[in-house]
Amino acid sequence: MIPRRVAARVSNTCSTSTSTTLARPFASTAWPQKSPALSDIRPDDAHNFDSKQQEFRTNLAELQRKKKEQERQSAQSQSQSASQAAKSSSSSSVTDYLDAEGMGSLSLSAGEAQRKQEQNPGRKKGPLSSLIYGTEEGREMDREIERSFSQVLARGKYVHSIVHHEVKPSKVDEYVELVGSWYPRMANMPENKVHLVGSWRTEVGDCDTFVHIWEYQRYTGYHASLHSIQNHPDFAEFDKKLKKLIKSKKTSLMQEFRFWPTSPPRKLGGVFELRSYTLHPGNLLEWETHWQKGLAARREVMEGVGAWFVQIGDLNVVHHLWQFADLEERRANREQSWSVPGWGETVHRTVPLIQSMKSKIMMPMPWSPIG
Repeated sequence: MIPRRVAARVSNTCSTSTSTTLARPFASTAWPQKSPALSDIRPDDAHNFDSKQQEFRTNLAELQRKKKEQERQSAQSQSQSASQAAKSSSSSSVTDYLDAEGMGSLSLSAGEAQRKQEQNPGRKKGPLSSLIYGTEEGREMDREIERSFSQVLARGKYVHSIVHHEVKPSKVDEYVELVGSWYPRMANMPENKVHLVGSWRTEVGDCDTFVHIWEYQRYTGYHASLHSIQNHPDFAEFDKKLKKLIKSKKTSLMQEFRFWPTSPPRKLGGVFELRSYTLHPGNLLEWETHWQKGLAARREVMEGVGAWFVQIGDLNVVHHLWQFADLEERRANREQSWSVPGWGETVHRTVPLIQSMKSKIMMPMPWSPIG
């Protein structure tokens, strides 16, 4: 998957704009005060969603192809440069250097032995190695257990926060106006080091609850973003107004699964479903293993947005976000999944891992980069 800074250009492929920025795009127009609703969805408009979805996938695949070609050419150029540099140096100069530095024992043969050891890191010397250290599969399992879940499961480059605002029903329109002017503004300031993945209003589930997902460059970026935004001269006034409009606020910090990078910005329309699973403790790694296979089957019939697991907040919770043209297409696509090889096995193996689950049907807000 290509970096999201590059992929963000996908949503603007058909635009006539000549801007070359790779940041997530935001419009400067004022947002309507009316909050989006399921009633805005036309039942005969699914073909437009399908058309936009196909265009998005085609453009994304082309950007991926170009990036891989650039990487191949770059690697080839570096290889040629390294080869020429190696030919111009002699082995005696290396030996002289080692001797001069008091490291004469690090001969070329020793270096070769080290390279062989690096190529076979799990191999131990001695006739009892298999008995003492077990099989290579066993040693790899031990290494995975020793590594933290975040290293095994996640792409370490990004940290995401998911924020739930439970808004007072009589204050929804004021909330939309306030947040719709503040969030895009903060996300569009480079010094804040943050990108808004999307904003949605819950229509089925916890009604009048708004969900926002933010993306940061690791935890360092998260700290930097909080510091920058909360020291903005207008933040105190925004925060004061916000607290009068909401009943509660809930935030969790997450990481995306390595097999399912978060989608770049796109405007397909339709509805979104946020499915949240609370797993039995200790089953996250097994969940990831089965879903990595199952996602390939699901992607044949459904449009995924992203998948994350919570690291700070509601632990053992996994969030999957999907996008559909409408609720009827959601029903049809979910039924069609059962005909795709591999999906039935994924369900069979993951259901026992689940403690509880919830589903929300959501509408994207006008300022949401993914909508």
